[in-house]
Amino acid sequence: MSVLRVGNASGFYGDRFSAMREMLTGGELDVLTGDYLAELTMLILGRDRLKDPEAGYARTFLRQLEECLGLARERGVRIVANAGGLNPAGLADAVRALADRLGIPARVAHVEGDDLGAAHPGALAAHAYLGGFGIAACLRAGADVVVTGRVTDAALVTGPAAAHFGWAPTEYDRLAGAVVAGHLLECGAQATGGNYAFFQDGDVRRPGFPLAELHTDGTSVITKHDGTGGFVDVGTVTAQLLYETGGARYAGPDVTARLDTVRLGQEGPDRVRVEGVRGEAPPPTLKVGLNRLGGFRNEVVFVLTGLDIEAKAALVRAQLEPALGKIADVRWELARTDRPDAATEETASALLRLVVRDADQQVVGRALSGAAIELALAGYPGFHVLAPPGKGAPYGVFEDVYVPHGAVDHVAVLHDGRRVTVAPPPAQDTLLLAQVPEPPLPQPLPPGPVRRAPLGLVAGARSGDKGGDANVGVWARTDDAWRWLAHELTADRFRELIPEARDLPVTRHQLPNLRALNFVVEGILGEGVAAQARFDPQAKALGEWLRARHLDIPESLL
Repeated sequence: MSVLRVGNASGFYGDRFSAMREMLTGGELDVLTGDYLAELTMLILGRDRLKDPEAGYARTFLRQLEECLGLARERGVRIVANAGGLNPAGLADAVRALADRLGIPARVAHVEGDDLGAAHPGALAAHAYLGGFGIAACLRAGADVVVTGRVTDAALVTGPAAAHFGWAPTEYDRLAGAVVAGHLLECGAQATGGNYAFFQDGDVRRPGFPLAELHTDGTSVITKHDGTGGFVDVGTVTAQLLYETGGARYAGPDVTARLDTVRLGQEGPDRVRVEGVRGEAPPPTLKVGLNRLGGFRNEVVFVLTGLDIEAKAALVRAQLEPALGKIADVRWELARTDRPDAATEETASALLRLVVRDADQQVVGRALSGAAIELALAGYPGFHVLAPPGKGAPYGVFEDVYVPHGAVDHVAVLHDGRRVTVAPPPAQDTLLLAQVPEPPLPQPLPPGPVRRAPLGLVAGARSGDKGGDANVGVWARTDDAWRWLAHELTADRFRELIPEARDLPVTRHQLPNLRALNFVVEGILGEGVAAQARFDPQAKALGEWLRARHLDIPESLL
């Protein structure tokens, strides 16, 4: 059958609003997807729904459709998005009302069954990650627009691919190829030069959004519309492939994709071929994301300027200690951003950050703000803060649990109202996850002179969050750099370079086909992004920090 061209127009709730129109007008497409959901987004939508039971979905998606639904219908492009969030049926109704108002004949379907709130009454949101066969059922029945709740990000591509090519649930290699393509598309411009370690290799001022040309055997080509910004090469695709993954087995509800089998090749300008992907039966359980309110949070950042930075910080802490005694969680962090003999006041200043959490909003609110502001004329010399503390804001906590496939009622609600149940895989068609044996190390480089230099001169990195854990994918750009990296950057060396990780479990995974290492750091993000436990709560820049650390690097690589 023909190539299926699947594009992406959103990597998160709040991504470039004009991307939907740009993708529809920029070139040929068959399906346009949008990923609007993340762990934090589910919490935000849950809070929205507390205020309004009719809410709970990504409202920007509706506004984008108002501009683009007619355009999509004219061009024969189907739209598949997880913008339904906590209320996919509500969003489907809203899309139908929009289509009627605009006079556009659009068949709208949705997927439901991910909501497990009844089984987790203490959670603000509890949703299973569904696969792509509900989406496939909607498309096979003729839907023009399919909206879902919590499906895996890759399901937005596996569903259309399964529908188009007629794949059966046990065609694991083909499904795994689509999962990899979906993972490469899901974060939008991160595949086209956005957030890329070697961003200076091209013009990334306004990267275009990516698309995948999928084939019936599961292979694909990752590319973008001609004339759009950014660039697509083996490096940008490698970076996104490593993003928010763990070991060689990338598990999902439809299939477990073997990332250690992926082969990438530059097919031409802005065209990277993805092939060789092997798949295995999915695990017997589904991941369920639980979001709950953890309490209230407040923070204040004191600016310390000039001399005696450490003493000034000690004075603030001593003065505030009486007010902080009743607070459950108190964290201080001093960032020495100051320089000696600085030419500007800003570069002469350090930042002392105080973060407090407690179940009682009053304790972290007025009690703290009053005590902090009272120091304005009675504190260290040059006292000021970046912003006054507020009244205390609620924060969220994320955790994941696992349930059998049969615990979820996965249903495709077709455009004509029919309900089609998506059967879970039989027990014999599932496979317990296990670690892949570590492959042998490459031959080390011969001995030679070394120079102290940043890791980032020879390796790229991309990092992200999964609940309270972070992953850092590191890849080499040449075979010789890989030979050095694989031997040098052990889990112990990672802990040395990232002091925050010294007392945490760090697991290293090798992916030789990609010349890459993937590190999973357990617990570095506390209770997840919504809890904001660290300066960089989603570990977005953890990889760039690692690249900035200095090692003894062979001069032959520099």
